[in-house]
Amino acid sequence: MAGSKTRSTYRCAECGWETAKWVGRCGECQAWGSVAEATSAAAGPTSRTSAAPVTSPAVPIGQVSADAAVHHRSGVPELDRVLGGGLVPGAAVLLAGEPGVGKSTLLLEVAARTAQRRQRTLYVTGEESAAQVRLRADRTSAVHDELYLAAETDLGAVLSHIEQVRPTMVVLDSVQTISASGVDGVPGGVTQVKEVAQALVRVAKSRDITVVLVGHVTKDGGIAGPRVLEHLVDVVLHFEGDRDSRFRMLRAVKNRFGPVDEVGCFDLGPTGITAVEDPTGIFTERHHGRVPGTCVAVTMEGRRPLLAEVQSLVTLSPNERPRRTTSGIDGNRLAMILAVLQQHCGVRLHAHDVFASTVGGARLTDPGSDLAVAVALASATFVSAPPAGVVAMGEIGLSGELRRVRDLPQRLAEAARLGFAMAVVPADPGTAQGVRRTHTDRMVEGMRVVESPDVATALRLLHLDRRTKHALEVVDGVDRP
Repeated sequence: MAGSKTRSTYRCAECGWETAKWVGRCGECQAWGSVAEATSAAAGPTSRTSAAPVTSPAVPIGQVSADAAVHHRSGVPELDRVLGGGLVPGAAVLLAGEPGVGKSTLLLEVAARTAQRRQRTLYVTGEESAAQVRLRADRTSAVHDELYLAAETDLGAVLSHIEQVRPTMVVLDSVQTISASGVDGVPGGVTQVKEVAQALVRVAKSRDITVVLVGHVTKDGGIAGPRVLEHLVDVVLHFEGDRDSRFRMLRAVKNRFGPVDEVGCFDLGPTGITAVEDPTGIFTERHHGRVPGTCVAVTMEGRRPLLAEVQSLVTLSPNERPRRTTSGIDGNRLAMILAVLQQHCGVRLHAHDVFASTVGGARLTDPGSDLAVAVALASATFVSAPPAGVVAMGEIGLSGELRRVRDLPQRLAEAARLGFAMAVVPADPGTAQGVRRTHTDRMVEGMRVVESPDVATALRLLHLDRRTKHALEVVDGVDRP
């Protein structure tokens, strides 16, 4: 009989989806123009895989030693926090982020800290020359005798460097620039990225080497290349930050050796990257007096409570359709809060332009920051500042009620540590039934905590309701019911 015959298939370069005929749009990830022909060998119907020798015999799980999977500190505390204690020998880590966010700077710092502990480290760059990386190392004081540097774009050469140097840690910048000879496709394509990742993962597992891969991202923020790349590695990290800010955040999307709800904070400066163990001051402003239109929220980034200031501005709109402009706050969430304020609190802004933003480039995705946004909007509307030293936290429902937020004790403890005197929080559902218009006070770590069942009560407690003497007529001369 004839040997294996070939058949033409078409594969998406973005996600690896295959089809028997060419299409202009991928049926899996909906990307246009990403489907190209790929030739593969189709084995006959009688082919089968025979048994092969095992690499090591199967043993009871209780007899397997866990010493090989112990975390080793990387020397960067914020990275260790995200990883759950540090780097694990034999682990494959994928770090993704937008261009210019500081991925290479962070990993060069990690490689230098590892080399300082007399652990040989290999840094392979496929995007820059060795001289360019050396210039960055001089600027960030990352030059060490145990840190080896190689500029390669071929997988075979990278494996040869690993064989010669015998490092304990390998950094590859980036996986999309390395090509494997004898494999179809261009560097960065589905087949190439899959082959490169599989080869490096095998080396990591067989030699107990920690391998860190740098990955590119698409315009939508996802990791470029096949989805199988995220399945092959043990840890997937996202490094994010705004170009206009030096603040950077590291998040774990997947972690086989630790939690995925931790966040690391960094400051990217001209002399390198440094860990920020207390980032609260970045997202708050120190005003000399009470300022209308401001309120401080306590949001949770993973397990870490962060304080972020919300600022708002309300002006009479000259347009038929008023503007709603946000920065760091979800626009749909703002529209919902405005609707609740108008329906349940009498704060009518249908004829006004509304601007809402955060300080320092913070992004408020936690629903627990809804009450702080509502307080800032009401304060800007009535031109009346909330009491000094107050924080607000709580999720707003469509009926105007305040819902409890997670990790409330940790949020209150962080606000008290930073010197805030008063916190407005949702009332306990068990004690708030049937007493919608009442509130309770209590002291927590020297801070007054006021529990409110709904938004209207919270605004009244802060003197930001319709009866405030600094009413809206101060702004536009129009008295409102």
